[in-house]
Amino acid sequence: MPEFSTFDTVLIMSMIGIYIIFTSWLTVKLRSRTNAQFMVAARAMPAVIVGVLLMSEFIGAKSTVGTAQEAFLSGAAAGWSVLAAAIGFLLFGLVFVRVIYRSGSYTISGAIEQRFGKSTMISVSLIMIYALLLVNVGNYVSGAAAISTVMHVNLPVAMVIIAVVSTVYYLFGGLKGVAWVTLLHTTVKVIGLAIIVGIALSLTGGLGPMIKSMPDYTFTWDGKVGPSTIIAWIFGTVGAIFSTQFVIQAISSARSAEEARKSCLWGAMFCIPLGLALAFIGVAAKYLYPDIKSLYALPVFLQHMHPFVAGIVAVGLIASVFVSVCTVALAIVSLMIRDFYIPYWKPTEAQQMRMTHILSLVVAVVPLIFVFTVPEILRLSFFTRALRLSISMVALVGFFLPFFSSNRGATIGLWGSAIMTTIWYLLNNPFGIDNMYIAAFTPLVVMVIDWICGGRRTLVAADAVDGGASAKGSTLR
Repeated sequence: MPEFSTFDTVLIMSMIGIYIIFTSWLTVKLRSRTNAQFMVAARAMPAVIVGVLLMSEFIGAKSTVGTAQEAFLSGAAAGWSVLAAAIGFLLFGLVFVRVIYRSGSYTISGAIEQRFGKSTMISVSLIMIYALLLVNVGNYVSGAAAISTVMHVNLPVAMVIIAVVSTVYYLFGGLKGVAWVTLLHTTVKVIGLAIIVGIALSLTGGLGPMIKSMPDYTFTWDGKVGPSTIIAWIFGTVGAIFSTQFVIQAISSARSAEEARKSCLWGAMFCIPLGLALAFIGVAAKYLYPDIKSLYALPVFLQHMHPFVAGIVAVGLIASVFVSVCTVALAIVSLMIRDFYIPYWKPTEAQQMRMTHILSLVVAVVPLIFVFTVPEILRLSFFTRALRLSISMVALVGFFLPFFSSNRGATIGLWGSAIMTTIWYLLNNPFGIDNMYIAAFTPLVVMVIDWICGGRRTLVAADAVDGGASAKGSTLR
């Protein structure tokens, strides 16, 4: 592959530097000045902007680089990892968004607390924080792959760059600032992906030569991924959308329940072309460069562009990194503040904002501790979605099957699911059963058992009362 000259590299790095400085300035200018703006943008966001935020949560750096990587390994069927989000947003908009919006809570744990109680709320919050921290570990790794390719720095340095810049965005911007800057990030990202698709089409000569020379599975609907995994992806992504903290936070920033519903339709529409594009890019990389590391399936095309064009694409890739990290970190901080800091310390507004800034710095650093233990990115991505799926199952039961609303059953089910899903993931899905299914059914089984046992105890208690009443009546007679 051709290499960039020193001048070319300086040009690209300068473009990235200017973009980072400009967007950092814009974030500070649009910064959240109140806690309401920081958490839910004062409920003033247009539906299309919220739709962009929703899409950015599920098609960020991890999904962008990870889907291309999986397509390199398993064929175009990897696109289902993104198309699943389109299905999820449609279902979320049709089934659940009005219920969540009208609950008045901007956290999934707060909404669930209304149905189950405090211990379930705390469990949901801790499991969500655990899942989202792992999401950002994946974001740091996938983003560093793009940054190291473009800026010729090693992975640890690239990860530090991600931590520092993204922290500036959400530390000052909050949801209000992040929302508007994300619109700019997403525009640049889409332009960059369109350029990569154009370059890939030019280098491969179109789909025809690829279809003729690549293995048969490459362009089938299931590829080497397999139907079971695709179903698990869809199942897990839908479930994750129904419970992911930033999704709840984003729709809470809409002007009304109806606007929140429309934002989900926008999010679904944005996902479809991106999923198809990323699948094609990964397959094209396999066709052109079969011996490269799969992690570089997307950034490898930078080497075939004019330096200025490569700079635009590089800015788009890096923008995708920052969007992903910002939205996830903002969600983590919101959970910590709403579920733990406010109830126990009862701070003033100024104290709350100060603690929000402190926790933002902590959340930026923690993923750096674990980034070197991360396996294949897309696999980690769907493991984190499995963890969130268990929360969705409990939430759906709470809102639509209220007779299962046992605080104890929900709490035990959530922790049992989190532990079992983690073990199943670390054991690499024994017996061919995806950890997604473990996450989905464990809380349901526990809640049903708890309901049955609770029902029996109620019957026994009722019988005891009736028996006591009968004995008393006999004595009186």
